[in-house]
Parts: sequence; C-alpha cells; structure tokens
Amino acid sequence: MNRQILNRAVRELALLWHVQTAYYDVKHGRHPSSIGSLVEILRRLGAPVETAQDAPSALRERKLQLLRTAVDPVAVAWDGGPPEIHLRLPAQMSENSVTGELALENGEKKSLGWKSIDLPLVMVKEEDGARFLIKKLELGEALPPGYHRLSLDIPPDHHEVMIISTPAKAYTFNQSRQARTWGLFIPLYSLHSAASWGCGDLSDLENLIEWVTRQRGGLVATLPLLPLFLEESGEPSPYAPVSRLVWNELYVDVARSPELSGCAAANDLLASVSMGADMDRLRRSSLVDYQGVMALKRRVLEVLSRCFFTGSRDGTAPFRDFIRNNPVVGDYAAFRAVHERKRTPWHEWPPPLREGSVTEKDFDPVAKSFYLYTQWLLHQQMRTLSEDTRRNNGLGLFLDFSLGVSPNGFDAWRYPDLFVDGVSVGAPPDPAFTSGQNWGFPPMHPESIRQEKYTYFKACIQHHLRHAGILRIDHIMGLHRLFWIPAGMDASDGVYVRYNDQELYGILTLESHRNHAVIVGEDLGTVPPEVRPAMKSHAIHQMYIIEYEMAAGGRALRPIPSLSVASLNTHDMPPFASFWQEADIEKRVETGLVDNEGAAGERLDRRKLKEALVSYLRKMGFDHRISSAQTGPLFRAVLRLLSSSPAQAVIINLEDLWLETEAQNIPGVREHPNWRRKARYDFETFSRMPELANILREVDLIRRGGQA
Repeated sequence: MNRQILNRAVRELALLWHVQTAYYDVKHGRHPSSIGSLVEILRRLGAPVETAQDAPSALRERKLQLLRTAVDPVAVAWDGGPPEIHLRLPAQMSENSVTGELALENGEKKSLGWKSIDLPLVMVKEEDGARFLIKKLELGEALPPGYHRLSLDIPPDHHEVMIISTPAKAYTFNQSRQARTWGLFIPLYSLHSAASWGCGDLSDLENLIEWVTRQRGGLVATLPLLPLFLEESGEPSPYAPVSRLVWNELYVDVARSPELSGCAAANDLLASVSMGADMDRLRRSSLVDYQGVMALKRRVLEVLSRCFFTGSRDGTAPFRDFIRNNPVVGDYAAFRAVHERKRTPWHEWPPPLREGSVTEKDFDPVAKSFYLYTQWLLHQQMRTLSEDTRRNNGLGLFLDFSLGVSPNGFDAWRYPDLFVDGVSVGAPPDPAFTSGQNWGFPPMHPESIRQEKYTYFKACIQHHLRHAGILRIDHIMGLHRLFWIPAGMDASDGVYVRYNDQELYGILTLESHRNHAVIVGEDLGTVPPEVRPAMKSHAIHQMYIIEYEMAAGGRALRPIPSLSVASLNTHDMPPFASFWQEADIEKRVETGLVDNEGAAGERLDRRKLKEALVSYLRKMGFDHRISSAQTGPLFRAVLRLLSSSPAQAVIINLEDLWLETEAQNIPGVREHPNWRRKARYDFETFSRMPELANILREVDLIRRGGQA
C-alpha cells in the first residue's frame, strides 16, 4: 500500500486513541510526530499495530469499537445541571426501549425508562456497512453533588455510568475567608530542629505552622510527603514516590508514639550510647542522610510495633478500624515487606507475586508490622496536625500532589492495568532542556482510568485533601495531556497523549468543596492554550513566579492575576539571592550545563532583566533608591510587590528570608545534592531572628491592606 496512505491511516488512528500527531513548542513552532513514535505509542495503548502496515485494518476496527460502545463510562453534571450522556445505538434498535436505574450516592434509587425513538437524535454515523444512531439521554432531574451510578440495560448488554455531579468552580480562598493571605515554603526534609532525628518530621512541620500563625500568616507549603524507597541509594526525589495513597515513614515523629511511655525495650534503645552517637552524627550533617535517618527510626519503630501488637491497649480497636477503612494500607505494607525480602523491582518477581497475589510466606511479618504500625502513627499525626491547623488557621497546610509514581512502586504494582508499561512521561525539548526531559515514571492509561471510574485517581486526591487546606497539582497540564516517550527512544521522539480533562476537573472541584480545600495548578513550561481558560472556568488558581516571569519573553513582569498564588521562585529554581547575584549561572558552568560562551550570554540577558525589574519597581513606587547591586533591598521590594498584588496568596521561600544562595534542587545536575540539603538554620534559630519577623510583619501589613 502507498506509504502516504499508510501514514495518513496511522495519524487518523492516533487521533481516535487520543494521541496528538503534532505539538507546538514554547516558541509556537510546530513539531509533527514521527510515524515510528505514533505506531509505538498506539501499540502501548492497546491498538493492534506492529507497523504502519497494520494501521488501515486497525483504523476500521477502532471506528467500529467506538460506535459499538453504547455509552461512555463517565459523565459530568456541572452545577446541578444535566450530564451529557450520548447513546450509540445500531439503527435496527431505533424503536427499542432502554431501561435503567439511577443510584444516588446517598443510597436513593430511582427506576428509569426511555423509548429510543423518543430520544433526541444528535447524529447518524455509518462504518463498514453498519449504521448507528447517536442519541441524547436525558435524566430530567437535577442531581445533588456526588458520585452517582446510572445503570442502563441496552440489549444485549448492561452498562454503568458514573456521573460526577459537582460545582463547576472549586472551593476558593474567599469562601475560606483566607483571601489575600500569605505563607512560607520549605521542604520538610530540609526543615530541622533540636528534637528532630537528622531531618524534619511532622512535629517540626506543626511547629512551623504554629510559628507562622503567630506571625499572622495563613499557610505553610512543602513538597510531596509521600513514601520513597529510602533503603536504596540514588536521588530521593519526592516526585517519584512509591505510592500516592500513603505517607512517608521518614516523617513520623517517633517521640510522639503513644506506645513509647510503656515500652521499656524502646526506651532502653533510645538511651543507649550507640543510638545517641548515631543521632548526633545525623543531626550535625548539613545534608540529609535518608538511609541513616530511616534506619535509626526503624530500629525504634520495630520495637514499638512489637509492643503495640503484643500488648493490650485501647488503641487496638481504632487501629483495626483504620485498617478496615483503609485496606490499601495492608496491601502497601505487604508490598514493602515483599520488596525488602526480594530486593528486586516487582517486574522481576515470580508471576503470582508480580500479579499481586501475596501470601504470608512471601515476607517477613516483622517488616509488614513495621509498615502497618508506622502508617498508623502517620495517620494519627497527620490528622492531629491538620485538625489543629484548620481549627486555628482556616487553611494552613499546603500540600503538593505529584504527577506520577515510581514504576517500581506500590501503585504501579497494585494497579498495573492503569499504568502503561514501556513508556515514560517527560517533556519535549525547550531552551532550558535542549534534548527534552524524561522523568522516568509511567503514564496512566487514559481509557483504563475511565473504565475503572477514576477510582485510583479519586483515592489519591482524597488521601491528600483529608489534610490539605490547599493542594498544588504538579504539572496541571497533565489533566489535559502528557508527553509520552517510548522506551529506547529519546525525549525528542515523544508524543502527546490526551486525557478527559473535564472529568478530572470534575473530581477536583467536587473533592475541593467536600474538603473545603483550594486547588492550585502548576502551570509553568509549555502550556497548551486551552489550559489556563479551563483553570479559570473551574477556579483552579494558577502559579505566578517572579523569576519565571522575568525570564519569559524578555519583559520585566506581566500583571499578577487575582486567581493565583504568587511567589519569587519554586523548589526547581535558584533562591532569590543566587538568582540576583548570578550564582546559579556559575553553578551551571561548573556542572557543564552551559559553556563559557553560553554563560556570558546568560549573564547579559540576566542583567537586562534585572535592570528592567528595578525600573519597574521604581515606576510602581516601591523604592526609588534601590539598585541592582543591592540584593537585600531588592528582595524586600519584590516582596512588597507580591504582597500588594491581587494574588489570593503569597508564598515565600523560608530560605529567601536570610538570602540563601544554595538551591534545593537543580534539575538535570546529579552533582548537586538534590533533595538533600538541610536549611542553614534550625527552627530554634530562625524562629528567633528579629529580621525575619520584621520582614513577615511588613508582608502581613501590606496583605491586610495597610502600608509598610
């Protein structure tokens, strides 16, 4: 067959599988996807293709498959209005009846029935000699917010549709009475105190929230608090978690265990010379020793778990309720225990284990008990932290929802049909990453997650919103599309695959209202034109980042939107002092990311941006005396700019308050201690610094409508 015809069939087939055949980069240049990449992605999605030669027959099969799917598995009803449900009926069924039942989330049920001939006709489609009528199904009643089930009998099959009935707009700062608030950001591993064991824990986070509250702030933001493979070496990125359904064992405060007071063996261990020496070493280190901290905590937690499971105490009944109501915790504990025994990725386990069938012979029960007990402690400590925070402060905890999970982790093992094997998520080439980026985690299958009614995605969001007053959705563009890179190919060979964004937004807005939580979308980088309008229509707050805005388009700044959370930088950007003093460019030279010629060009561009910002600040009347040579005064002036903006919230990097120059993370630079650096000062020190309190007092005054 003619190659041109085959290529056209591949592209048409790709569109029917939600695969984009081209994309536009940040400079609006068009990049067609290669036929080889499209065929490989189609194969991974489940299309019956090995080469382009298979495309014509696969195309006919796909068209018929879509028409023979009588009804989609999910529909959304906005603001109590009717959901858009279309039936695809063979022409010979045009006079048949359709019966069904609507089961509301609250348990109410209602029998329904329609005559096909009376349903409004949307269109007629013909494929391979078969004729189908597309008809609109009308429920005829408003639905309360919730997840409802519509069962339909369309002979010869039975179908079920999940209806997401939700407000169109998410919960907002105004509804929480926290509009024009402010807060601080720091990764929890970096936060540390005299009491913590070599890195921050949930008690440190609680203390920071209380301190910010005393400064009249409303928020504390941090990176994902999800579990990692801490027993392994390598980069401990919080954005490649083992699971998005449980919390990170590293962050439990052992000293707050209810069992500690009555467990003599644990107290003896804590009092031992070796334990004290290990703890002192971990505390003195300027970098987090993840393996060392976790090993130290585990020594005590395993003893405490033995006391917990062998003793009799009132807490056993609540624990049993916790496990019964959260069965995923038991599965997670078993997975981690098997993983520790096998010491290999789950893909290499024997078939029964690989396929999720675990018996008590497959793991050490001590290991499973450790994970069960630690997750129980984390549950209690997170609940106490979030309840106290919301009671005293309205919103308080600003959590981060990672885009993906480790391919070797629990979620990918527990829900293998939802993740696409042999593909990684990443980003296409851009000026900062000229070869593109491969983030190394598998994408979710856009059709599989719909077929299982988004059960996993809902559970992940609910897990976070039980405790978060604000939830940041990493890479919000992922609700619309993700850049898929087939295994063995370069990032430049990737293609975009689309998701049903309205259904995902529906879950977010519904859960947002149920938990009185604000949703923020990380909308930096290559942002398709439809994303920000969708965010605005659903009241998803965008991010406004000063350093990012300065680097975009050569201008100083664009106006700060009201529906936004504004800050100077992110965890992936240099601290303000490093940015302003151009130390980040020097670091890029040292690590080989840029040569001397390229660095010279970056310095020239940076100085132009800095002068433009200084001129802008003077023009806006923040301080006519400032100059680009004064880092501290410039930092204060930029904070005044953010504080006086209409942004709903301003988030300040805690480390910027003392003009830190070392970055927490430099993407793509393995020589840098990414995700490991502790804050220069411990909690006891920085919380007593009068200069920090003075800066925050000024921010608070401006945010509340006063003048500094």
